[in-house]
Amino acid sequence: MSKRIAVVGVGLMGTSLARHLLAAGFAVTVHDLDPAKVEAIVKEGGKKADSPDRIASQVDVIMLSLPNSHIVNEVVKDTLRLFETGRKGLVVIDTSTPDPEMSAQLAAQLGQKGIEMLDATISGTSEMFAEKDAIFLVGGKEEVFKACEPIFSVMSKHAFRMGDHGAGAKTKLVTNLVLTLNRMALAEGLTLAKKAGLDRLQTLEVLKKSAAYSRAMDQKGLRMVNKQFLPPASRLSSSYKDARLILALGARLDCPLPLMGLTVQAMASEVSKGRKDWDPATIISFYDELANI
Repeated sequence: MSKRIAVVGVGLMGTSLARHLLAAGFAVTVHDLDPAKVEAIVKEGGKKADSPDRIASQVDVIMLSLPNSHIVNEVVKDTLRLFETGRKGLVVIDTSTPDPEMSAQLAAQLGQKGIEMLDATISGTSEMFAEKDAIFLVGGKEEVFKACEPIFSVMSKHAFRMGDHGAGAKTKLVTNLVLTLNRMALAEGLTLAKKAGLDRLQTLEVLKKSAAYSRAMDQKGLRMVNKQFLPPASRLSSSYKDARLILALGARLDCPLPLMGLTVQAMASEVSKGRKDWDPATIISFYDELANI
């Protein structure tokens, strides 16, 4: 595979994408609505796209790091204009957390133009991904996945092909369900500890050494104990969006998700209080206010 790659969207994850690729020797072109983010990558060896609708003619792979499926569709159709400027053999790798059905539909539409697509969702926080401690969960053709494995290998500790188009997105939602409930359980446990007169920090250290351990304790434990919600490692609004995608998938499949339903209501409570840009660790605030702590 050629080494010409474009990264569209250089936020928290997109910036790490570009940096990992540059460090591995790939030629990287970047595009973002924020000129400062683009300039930061240019200073590290990247190239600024002359015009987004010319990117397809200049690279072999386009990696998208965008907020949701609606924006992905808009960027593919209107910004990159891939249905007009794309060419056979071009590969689009969507690293967002998309709606599985929308992602599969877009892949089919691009396929009619000879453009291959993978939904390559990332499991791991922005800090984990920056340290290559995250994994890729991928949906799409096996031969396209195998051709892109050298790309995934320089950015993560492993990449799993989970099935056809949309399978990567579905697996990410399953993973996020378990992760979100781990955070919710931690917040509930720390709330009980506080009400019982225990020291939250000491309780957190005990939990980390106990059979109840989860990586959520490493990622969010101290933030919960110290109420360190700003600046965020990720945003509650993003977790809330993913959580609603999880419920929507469950509804389409008639799969009951009672714990996730409660968690989404707790997230909605936090969002309604103006905390959408806080770290998801703020879920402990929901419990503190319920318990009058």
